[in-house]
Amino acid sequence: MKFKLMELYIISMLGLPMGQLTAYAASANPTVLKAKQEAEAKGYIFAASQEEIIANAKKEGKLRVMGSLDAQTLKALSEAFRKKYPFIDSQAQEIAGTDNYIRMIQEMKAGMAKSWDVNYVAFDMYPEYLPHQKKFDILGMAQQGLLQIPQKMIDPVNRHVVVVASDLQVVAFNKKQIAAEKIPNTWEGFLREEFSGRKFMLDIRPKDVAALVPAWGMEKTLDFARKLAAQKPVWIRGNSRALTRSLTRRAIPTLRFCGWSSYALPPVKWS
Repeated sequence: MKFKLMELYIISMLGLPMGQLTAYAASANPTVLKAKQEAEAKGYIFAASQEEIIANAKKEGKLRVMGSLDAQTLKALSEAFRKKYPFIDSQAQEIAGTDNYIRMIQEMKAGMAKSWDVNYVAFDMYPEYLPHQKKFDILGMAQQGLLQIPQKMIDPVNRHVVVVASDLQVVAFNKKQIAAEKIPNTWEGFLREEFSGRKFMLDIRPKDVAALVPAWGMEKTLDFARKLAAQKPVWIRGNSRALTRSLTRRAIPTLRFCGWSSYALPPVKWS
């Protein structure tokens, strides 16, 4: 069973059929028809008009989203979507954690994932999702003006994958253990001698270090990752747990590559 791999803003694509040219496509301009034919030759689904997209969404009538955004944000997005498209019964649910991502992938592989239409993709497991996704040519439709999605948000290789949000990574630290002026103002600053030997925590899931590749390139990022490991950090799994259990107890002074959502926890009393 194939599933759609998109985020919340792409849900008007739901219900598009796998069939050949429709009445909508027949009335499309030659440029759009050519793009449609090229997409279908590569195994992608291409809607030739916005009317086709909306008509098929009305036929399906339901939408289930599993997203990585926080519940409050998903609620606001869902409400805005329902206001614009009241004919679709849409629901969005927050998911988080490696265990959930692995479970969803296993369900897709087993053909048992029938409770959602749109799912978040954990990018360190990116390739495992791709064989199980329904392949809409979102990039091609955006290029033809059929979808109002900035093209840089769409994967140019896997043209059915869209990014609608990004993470902010910060350094969290216990100000009673280390002065703010001693915190490096560059990532490479953590390679200094004073930060070797269990002086900072680092998540064993390398997704945040991997995010440096677009800026630094693969070789520089890999070299940096090796040098970070050589600093002998305290390896952890999960930023929130590290913040509440280690930083607040004066166990370890800093946490590298901490997601902002984890850092922005309810106020805690620093011990």
